[in-house]
Amino acid sequence: MKKILIPLFIMTVLGCKAQSPSQTMPDSIPAVGIIKGLSDSALLDVVQRQTFRYFWDFGHPVSGLARERSNIAYNYGTEVVTIGGSGFGVMDIIVATNRHWITREQADNRMLKILRFLYKADSFHGVFPHWLNGATGKVIPFGRKDDGGDLVETSYLFEGLLCARQYFSEDTRKEQEIRGMINGLWNDVEWSWYTHDGRDNLYWHWSPNNGWAMNFPIRGFNECLITYILAESGTRYPVPADIYKKGWVQSDFFKNGKTFYGYKLPLGFDYGGPLFFSQYSFMGLDPKGLKDEYADYWQQNLNHTLINHAYCVDNPKHFKGYGPDCWGLTASDNFEGYNAHSPTNDLGVISPTAALSAFPYTPDYSMKALRHFYYDMGDKIWGPYGFTDAFSESHNWYGRSYLAIDEGPIIGMIENYRSGLLWNLFMSCPEVKAGLKKLDFESPKIN
Repeated sequence: MKKILIPLFIMTVLGCKAQSPSQTMPDSIPAVGIIKGLSDSALLDVVQRQTFRYFWDFGHPVSGLARERSNIAYNYGTEVVTIGGSGFGVMDIIVATNRHWITREQADNRMLKILRFLYKADSFHGVFPHWLNGATGKVIPFGRKDDGGDLVETSYLFEGLLCARQYFSEDTRKEQEIRGMINGLWNDVEWSWYTHDGRDNLYWHWSPNNGWAMNFPIRGFNECLITYILAESGTRYPVPADIYKKGWVQSDFFKNGKTFYGYKLPLGFDYGGPLFFSQYSFMGLDPKGLKDEYADYWQQNLNHTLINHAYCVDNPKHFKGYGPDCWGLTASDNFEGYNAHSPTNDLGVISPTAALSAFPYTPDYSMKALRHFYYDMGDKIWGPYGFTDAFSESHNWYGRSYLAIDEGPIIGMIENYRSGLLWNLFMSCPEVKAGLKKLDFESPKIN
């Protein structure tokens, strides 16, 4: 079967006529090697589709959720699924359906598997843990005291689920059930509980065993903007609007205003921090025209990305390989383990997800990186689920692992660059519109 389907896929990406998706679509998506001479559009097709195999073919067989990583780590075995990465995976199912890599029937069935599993899985005041056992639905501790709800990971999950509710809108029994189950899970999230007894802050963790022992208030600017917006958008258990100003913006690293490599950075750490700050919250949240009293978020994300690119081109530490076509610092695996790479924490490690998930902001720079990663380095970093997590030419290290939290944004953010699909879906949610208005955000999509 695969010997037939691989040529059909190659014909499709090269612009040749192939059979309709309903006739050719298998239960698994065939992997392809390096295909020479692709147009930019065809190359994006190849990368998005092969990366999607991580969530489709490698998705957990019982729960349908995304596995934390492709390799066994932390001595937890093969059952670890990730809540945040699964939210990105749900968004990628939408992309795959819309681009006819899978049929709508296949998507409906996978979504129902995921949702029925989540309904029975451990949650804590409606909030899911960072990790679950994909076979049983029981919490797997992320840390010694982190064995309860993770509000940020749950935010990424619902960023995806709300997109899915808007997308799976047909008047069929399955899609009615999808929408109903998403609404049920959404309504059960007790955002207000995670203010730690009504304090002026959202808190990241709560556990029935350890209570608030993690004691981690969520403050900006970082990857957690989506958490505050969804908490304001909550249907049954929202938080007060003033918690945004009293909590989120109250940190030493919220406002910046300095200039790096000629680009002014309104918010965040010097040089912007790892690039996932401008990507995770903005898988669904459309930064185009999005403003509040603190920033224009398109400008924030664009300049953050341009600073990261300029730093890699400048390459002050003289790492091998850095340059205009090889850039992107973010959290990923590395030769020592795992780290949040950035211009102020540069270990010589390039993470493909950084530049590829930045396509909406820097399409020309991102395309240069994509072509380099694919054609020049493909023999080292291209595999069955797309690009592996990271590499360091200075250390002659080329990672073999794939991480859900890094693979997911590649598909979704490239799609937002190409069509705006996820941005349009998420911003169409009435709850999100109301939440943004509560916080006095401006956006052409909420007016």
